[in-house]
Amino acid sequence: MDIFLKTIGSINDETRVKILRFIDINGEVCVCDIEASFDMIQSRISRHLKILKDAGFLKVDRRGKWAYYSIRSPLDEFRRSILKEICCLDLNIPDLKKGCTL
Repeated sequence: MDIFLKTIGSINDETRVKILRFIDINGEVCVCDIEASFDMIQSRISRHLKILKDAGFLKVDRRGKWAYYSIRSPLDEFRRSILKEICCLDLNIPDLKKGCTL
């Protein structure tokens, strides 16, 4: 029951739903690119990403000072069905903007 509630709770926010769709569309994305694309401060984006990761939707790959997020694979049937439903929503997903500076 806890896993079910955590999963449902993770998608009860429009920004998190948009972030899931954004990553699903763009594949592996650096956190700095998510910040730039959503025009949000790092702490807010990081909070959303942590919730989605803890709910089992995302995996993170750390490379130096950067964190790259992608949809966890394999996803269980429940999360896969949620992602499929999100694809059907009329969402205004921002374009990918590069935000990383070296």
